[in-house]
Amino acid sequence: MFDHQCTACEKRQLIFPSMVTAMTNTDHGIVLAFTCWCGADQTMVTGKKSVSTSKVALAA
Repeated sequence: MFDHQCTACEKRQLIFPSMVTAMTNTDHGIVLAFTCWCGADQTMVTGKKSVSTSKVALAA
Protein backbone atom coordinates (compact mmCIF):
# COMPACT_ATOMS: atom_id res chain seq x y z
CA MET A 1 0.00 0.00 0.00
CA PHE A 2 1.25 3.50 -0.83
CA ASP A 3 -0.19 6.96 -1.31
CA HIS A 4 -0.32 8.80 -4.62
CA GLN A 5 -1.44 12.22 -5.86
CA CYS A 6 -3.68 11.47 -8.86
CA THR A 7 -3.07 13.56 -11.98
CA ALA A 8 -6.74 13.22 -13.02
CA CYS A 9 -8.77 13.85 -9.86
CA GLU A 10 -5.91 15.63 -8.03
CA LYS A 11 -6.72 13.75 -4.80
CA ARG A 12 -4.13 12.06 -2.63
CA GLN A 13 -5.32 8.46 -2.28
CA LEU A 14 -4.10 5.21 -0.78
CA ILE A 15 -3.33 2.67 -3.51
CA PHE A 16 -3.71 -1.00 -2.58
CA PRO A 17 -1.95 -3.98 -4.23
CA SER A 18 -5.22 -5.03 -5.88
CA MET A 19 -5.20 -1.73 -7.82
CA VAL A 20 -1.78 -2.41 -9.43
CA THR A 21 -2.05 -3.46 -13.07
CA ALA A 22 1.63 -3.82 -14.05
CA MET A 23 5.24 -3.53 -12.89
CA THR A 24 8.02 -3.03 -15.42
CA ASN A 25 11.74 -2.95 -14.67
CA THR A 26 13.44 -0.17 -16.67
CA ASP A 27 16.77 1.67 -16.67
CA HIS A 28 15.08 4.45 -14.68
CA GLY A 29 13.68 2.14 -12.01
CA ILE A 30 10.52 0.10 -11.57
CA VAL A 31 7.53 1.61 -13.38
CA LEU A 32 4.38 0.83 -11.46
CA ALA A 33 1.05 1.07 -13.32
CA PHE A 34 -2.20 1.20 -11.36
CA THR A 35 -5.76 2.50 -11.45
CA CYS A 36 -6.81 5.36 -9.15
CA TRP A 37 -10.04 5.22 -7.18
CA CYS A 38 -11.49 7.66 -9.76
CA GLY A 39 -10.77 5.14 -12.55
CA ALA A 40 -7.82 6.98 -14.11
CA ASP A 41 -4.80 4.97 -15.21
CA GLN A 42 -1.69 6.18 -13.40
CA THR A 43 2.04 5.36 -13.34
CA MET A 44 4.93 6.11 -11.03
CA VAL A 45 8.61 5.25 -11.01
CA THR A 46 9.89 3.63 -7.85
CA GLY A 47 12.76 1.46 -6.72
CA LYS A 48 16.35 1.46 -7.84
CA LYS A 49 17.65 1.65 -11.39
CA SER A 50 17.97 -1.82 -12.86
CA VAL A 51 21.48 -3.21 -12.70
CA SER A 52 22.94 -4.84 -15.77
CA THR A 53 24.93 -7.95 -15.13
CA SER A 54 27.84 -8.95 -17.25
CA LYS A 55 29.02 -12.48 -17.78
CA VAL A 56 32.32 -13.34 -16.17
CA ALA A 57 34.50 -16.27 -17.23
CA LEU A 58 36.18 -18.01 -14.34
CA ALA A 59 39.61 -19.59 -14.77
CA ALA A 60 39.76 -23.22 -13.80
